[in-house]
Amino acid sequence: MASSFLRALGLMSGTSVDGVDVALIETDGERVAAFGPTLTVPYPDEDRRTIRAAFGATAETEATRAAERVVTEMHVAAVRAWAQRTGIAPDTIDLVGFHGQTITHQPDRHFTWQIGDGAALARALGVRVINDLRTADVTAGGQGAPLVPVYHAALAADLTRPLAVVNIGGVGNVTWIGADGSLLAFDTGPGNGPIDDWCARRAGQRYDKDGTLAAAGKVDRARVERFAEHRFFAKAPPKSLDRGDFNDAWAEGLSVADGAATLTRGTARAIALAAKHFPAPVSRWVICGGGARNPTLLRAIAEETAAKVVTAEDLGWDGDALEAQAFAFLAVRSLRGLPLTFPGTTGVPHPMTGGRLSQP
Repeated sequence: MASSFLRALGLMSGTSVDGVDVALIETDGERVAAFGPTLTVPYPDEDRRTIRAAFGATAETEATRAAERVVTEMHVAAVRAWAQRTGIAPDTIDLVGFHGQTITHQPDRHFTWQIGDGAALARALGVRVINDLRTADVTAGGQGAPLVPVYHAALAADLTRPLAVVNIGGVGNVTWIGADGSLLAFDTGPGNGPIDDWCARRAGQRYDKDGTLAAAGKVDRARVERFAEHRFFAKAPPKSLDRGDFNDAWAEGLSVADGAATLTRGTARAIALAAKHFPAPVSRWVICGGGARNPTLLRAIAEETAAKVVTAEDLGWDGDALEAQAFAFLAVRSLRGLPLTFPGTTGVPHPMTGGRLSQP
């Protein structure tokens, strides 16, 4: 039944605001029939500043309106750049899954906000767009995150399980996939966020490229042990974080390299501590997201988990495009009325669909 597969384009802009990821897949919302081309379009520094100025907002302001305009325009530009690069006309695509940009995520207050104008995107591209994929879950009492687990499960359908898939963006999150395909997912703690902040403030660089700064430093073990006592790690899932919930302050007073080394080890320790909540141990951890490009972080995760650590690429997945692919997959699920989130992934009381459809 090839006809039930749609060509869906997924668009993702993560909490680190580094750029817009564009990825094409063919899917029926349950299986992935084919992977198409991908592209990442970086945000100009000025746009990044405009977007960051809206972080934490809970009501519409001039800053949030400006940020939403920038986000929407950048996504239109990113799809057009992708179309030009690939020769695939947007009007040959069945559906766009548009994550938007999270500026505030407060699920305990039943509030989450992803800016980005789905209707304007649909008009500009001439394609149906599904966006606002978190709100229904949060309104129903879920954490609204992570949303990617159901896609991880589709990718891992033929792999030996249980296994854990960890996405390391600004925040880290894990999907535990059981032998029977059951899912448990939650945020693990800080991802690259505090390391990026430290590098920006102390080293004048946006992030620790290839983990070289951390590799040159010495881990302050006592600080890592104190960090590991944070109550978030002991809290049973479901649980999710805002980008600002963990920062780099606990490395204050260390040299630039030692601070980077210590924050990197802290991210790895947070990931390892997630295993306390797994229903059964995993033999393998699959790392994707920006953190998968940091060899120092990967080594630290292998040491902290005392398990086999592989990257998404090692399995033939496209780790950089995985979240964008996931939003294409989720958009098709939304269109078909299939659940996006589950009690085991966000703590929502029952499986929930979601998303808002805009016609061109």
